[in-house]
Amino acid sequence: ATVGVWVDGGTRFEDQRVNGVAHFWEHLVIKGTGKRDQRGLEAEVENIGAHLNAYTSREQTAYYAKALKKDVPQVTELLANILLDSKLDAAAVDRERNVILREMQEVDQVPEEVLFDFLHGTAYQGSPLGRTILGPEAAIRSITPADLKAYIDEHYKPHRMVLVATGDIKHEEIMALAEANFGRLKADPEGKSSLDFVCETPAYFIGSEVRVRNDDQPLAHFAISFESCGWSHPDSPVFMVLQQLLGSFDGRHSVLKNSGNPLTAAFAALPDCKSASTFNTTYTDSGLFGVYAVAKPGNLDDLVHVIMNETIRACFKVDAGQLHRAKNAVKKSMLASLDGTTAEAEEIGRQMLAYGRRIPTAEMFARIDAVDEDAVKRIANNYFYDRELAVASVGPVHSLPDYNWMRRRTFWNSY
Repeated sequence: ATVGVWVDGGTRFEDQRVNGVAHFWEHLVIKGTGKRDQRGLEAEVENIGAHLNAYTSREQTAYYAKALKKDVPQVTELLANILLDSKLDAAAVDRERNVILREMQEVDQVPEEVLFDFLHGTAYQGSPLGRTILGPEAAIRSITPADLKAYIDEHYKPHRMVLVATGDIKHEEIMALAEANFGRLKADPEGKSSLDFVCETPAYFIGSEVRVRNDDQPLAHFAISFESCGWSHPDSPVFMVLQQLLGSFDGRHSVLKNSGNPLTAAFAALPDCKSASTFNTTYTDSGLFGVYAVAKPGNLDDLVHVIMNETIRACFKVDAGQLHRAKNAVKKSMLASLDGTTAEAEEIGRQMLAYGRRIPTAEMFARIDAVDEDAVKRIANNYFYDRELAVASVGPVHSLPDYNWMRRRTFWNSY
């Protein structure tokens, strides 16, 4: 079974001065409590063969443990202990500060991670979604125990937390465990919801470009994106289908030259393209939909031409056969993502925070089946045609066309 706590709080809800505090707290919670020191906590988890993990995103933070059914009460108590009673002494904060600074150095060596931080930074510049999850180095060096406590006191409240259990466990059992271990959390009638924070500082998409040219790198990495919709928007399922419809490409697989996905087949004909994938990143009130590509630096303009041409083509023409395959691919991907109790717990936690309920698979399938050619053309015209875009690139990008060249290709002249 998997037991976890999903919190409706992430980088988006931080103050600019302490950007990175949500991720900082995620590191600290497993470093010891008043009841367990770090060594005792780690030994306890290992002795029962459990797996304890956590992650922070821009809008959510999760803490979960996978263990045998008989150990569910123990891991539930452990999760409550680390979330409600973690130490906040200055020495522990300073030790973890150095760990996070080393982690930042490692992340800076991963081009994809750097690129998508740049993409968010330029697309949502001036709004909270543009901040990085780890935060800037200056903020990490200045965060104090008082800053961490202030963030926890404001955001870790019952109405913004979900306890999830999946596997061989009954609902009544987890309800009793929740009352026993989390019952001392007091409801705050005056507390803000995440939607209140979103309304106060909404995401503003800005058409813009950032490029970091480094000719010493062997490959160019770039992403072209448009603004899409939020989690609960009716157009969200259409974007899921369109992502599969455009497809992805990996140059190591020659069979993709015969792919039914237009973007995949077009990339397969370009020898400089190493890989490309369509991404669909969704938040409460906004999202980013686009293509991320990795290629040799010679002819990036050819790749960008393919991306813009195939994306805007969806405004005018959608093949019924390709759409049918894309919808089946979305369904298969949804079912494959539920392979295991941890994946299922993550879906439940995310959906409870985003939608306020668990959406049955049958309902999601019905939404996918309802997507037709007109729906795809409608959202392509509404979100892509003659719309601003955000572009980020790193590496040897001297042959990448400029922003105005791409912006001009968000529409087709008809005579």
